[in-house]
Amino acid sequence: MHTSRSNTPRVFDAAQTGSDDKTLGNLPRWDLTDLYAGEDDPKITADANWLMQACADFAQTYEGKLGDLDATGLLAALQAQEKIESIAGRLMSFAGLRYYQLTVDGTRAKFLSDIQDKITTATTPLVFFTLELNRLDDSHLDALMAQNADLARYSSVFRRIRARKAFQLSDELEKFLHDLGVVGDAWERLFDETIAGMRFDVDGETLSIEAVLNLLSDQNRTRRETAARALAAGFAENIKIFARVHNTQAKEKQIIDRWRNMPSPQMGRHLSNDVEPEVVEALRSAVTAAYPRLSHRYYELKRKWLGLDRMQVWDRNAPLPMEDDRIIPWDQAETLVRAAYTEFDPRMDDLTAPFFTDGWIDAPAGGGKAPGAFAHPTVTDAHPYILLNYLGKPRDVMTLAHELGHGVHQRLAAAQGEMLASTPLTLAETASVFGEMLTFRKMLAGAKTQAERKVLLAGKVEDMINTVVRQIAFYDFECKLHAARAEGELTPEDINALWMSVQAESLGPAFDFMDGYETFWTYIPHFVHSPFYVYAYAFGDGLVNALYATYEANPDGFADKYFALLKAGGSQHHKDLLAPFGLDASDPAFWDKGLSMISDMIDELEAME
Repeated sequence: MHTSRSNTPRVFDAAQTGSDDKTLGNLPRWDLTDLYAGEDDPKITADANWLMQACADFAQTYEGKLGDLDATGLLAALQAQEKIESIAGRLMSFAGLRYYQLTVDGTRAKFLSDIQDKITTATTPLVFFTLELNRLDDSHLDALMAQNADLARYSSVFRRIRARKAFQLSDELEKFLHDLGVVGDAWERLFDETIAGMRFDVDGETLSIEAVLNLLSDQNRTRRETAARALAAGFAENIKIFARVHNTQAKEKQIIDRWRNMPSPQMGRHLSNDVEPEVVEALRSAVTAAYPRLSHRYYELKRKWLGLDRMQVWDRNAPLPMEDDRIIPWDQAETLVRAAYTEFDPRMDDLTAPFFTDGWIDAPAGGGKAPGAFAHPTVTDAHPYILLNYLGKPRDVMTLAHELGHGVHQRLAAAQGEMLASTPLTLAETASVFGEMLTFRKMLAGAKTQAERKVLLAGKVEDMINTVVRQIAFYDFECKLHAARAEGELTPEDINALWMSVQAESLGPAFDFMDGYETFWTYIPHFVHSPFYVYAYAFGDGLVNALYATYEANPDGFADKYFALLKAGGSQHHKDLLAPFGLDASDPAFWDKGLSMISDMIDELEAME
């Protein structure tokens, strides 16, 4: 989850739009008043006080007594827990979104930290709940669910909680780790604030990291090189901070995993994602085996298109020579993406409209705003918010399509309630990547020339390589990082070497790597915020490629099944959700089917030569 770039800590109205770059048009800003009217809204204090009392009451009512509850009583406990999650989630969402709008604002940072502390203190008495649930016999819980259909609806919640049973610690230790969580949050904030506060000198201009990363796709090769070297210089200047953050986070994780007897550093993520380790390993193996026919082959094509003897890292995202350096105004991006969604199914129009009309998107880039993009669901009785750093490039349009997919998914799943709406990361990318594919296919169908089609195909292949190949390389880097940290403290040079060990393998023989590229691990937020998150992108892309192939082969009735998948949220396992489409992620052939879509596009590009 991630926030405005005003100099004062206030919430922007939906009507307050604007951009420093007039070519982009009026860019929307968030209206957070659907959560709270502002930092001084008395409802914040009231909700925080309610939360403290509700958690205390919950513990007094249920601690040590879950085994004595009948089906109706256990259902009431779950519903009380959901209400607590809703209020805590609303408070954290408001504080977090404001902070990510302007991470360099000390007032917002303090407000977020204070809210985090209050929620941690309030919810510590609740730690017993999952611990006691895991002490119930399976037969007892099954019998209760058999008696009450409303309780049975939470079966997937019970399954995911009980999957952690073997790794559960004592009540006292679990409460201690719950309280200690704010320390890890502080290291994440140090990372965020360091990144947001960095400034880079590019040809006499002082730019934020988002603006410099954007230059890596500039038409001018010299400009790209200057940007890459500026990034390397900035990362090197701060590398001790980034190495300290990674060392500390990895060590903390190692200690907790050891106490829990986790079989691997990745296991906690697999449990959160409700996915089996062997399924993830099948994905990883399929992608790494496909490097030669995907990224290696594509980048060799691109090297020829660019007329280069060797590719440099600043050429990876370079536009093609025949590609124009056009800027796409916001209103055109909105029209294109919404049309692509609505043409798939008219129901999408009502689902997407409020994002653009009601202040649910914050689009301008820079000014201390968090880099990147995300869609945050907030709570199920409110609505999602999308953060972008929109600079008008075609990739920014695809990012809008991607995050809007998340938003649609979150809206549809909200009816499941707080405990069941949240989708495991492996499935959370489904609607986002599908939305990208819809937008891409619309743009491809509108191509007027072979050259335009080539540019679109090449762009989509690059996006999929970034989503699949690059993210699996990231995953391999994390695996190596955590394994190495278990052996001792890592110097910046140690981490640099691990980074480079996966780069040549994934990108292929077309590339040379400049001095300084070894530090580019420093700015990837997922390594700090969500260890091993990144394979979910590859999982989602492969899943959607297989889904889209099914849609193209038999579109009749597909939309209804797709909407049912999104509405399910986290209430079903991936095997059950994909069964109506005739797909199974545990089948190795499933991943090859998705990767073949990328390979087929490269075949078409090669045929154009």
